[in-house]
Formats: sequence, C-alpha cells, structure tokens
Amino acid sequence: MKALKITYWITTGIIVLLMLFSFYNYFFNPALKDAYVHVGFPDWFRIELGIAKLLGALALGIPIIPARIKEWAYVGFFINFFSAFLSHYEIGDPAFNQITPLVLLLILVVSYITFHKVVVK
Repeated sequence: MKALKITYWITTGIIVLLMLFSFYNYFFNPALKDAYVHVGFPDWFRIELGIAKLLGALALGIPIIPARIKEWAYVGFFINFFSAFLSHYEIGDPAFNQITPLVLLLILVVSYITFHKVVVK
C-alpha cells in the first residue's frame, strides 16, 4: 500500500507541476502564441486551455477536492494530452513533439489507476 501511495503522489505531482508550468508558459511566454498559430489553433484557445490546466492542476493537487471533481480533471487532461498528440501528428511535427504528450498520458493513467487504489477505496 505504501508503494502505491508513493507512486500516486509522484505521478500526480509530475502532472500537477507540468500543468502549472504549462499554465505559466501559456500566459507569459510569447513563443506559445506562435506555437498555437503553427498548429492552427486560435489564440483564444491558448488562454482557455491555460485556465483549464490551472484548474485541473489545482483539482488534482489539493487533497480536499472531492473525488468526483478529480475525475473530471483526469478526463480533461486525458483529452488534452491525446489531442496534443493528434495535433502534432497531423501537422507533421518532429517525433519528440508527438511522443511527449503520450508520455504525459502514460503518467496520467498511472496516477489515475493509483488514485482509485489509494484514495477512492
């Protein structure tokens, strides 16, 4: 059980930290505006997605948030990571840009599985 808790907090912590970093970059890194143009998304979507990432990171990272809210955060991140993979694949970006969202998706799935084994009993 202790190993499951450690796995849960490490994987969840990775997702939370990366999504907070992503939120910061979405709002304060001008290169991200160009990246969204490159992928073909409008600028308003960058802002919307940045806010969603902040809210999702808070939902996963704050222990007192109800499990039902955490479930929605997991769903949102799953859709986000899989969509990021598809977007980079469709426009022919380098393999690193395509693989990174899949690695995050794998970490998210491990977090989700351990969430149910540790937190939601």
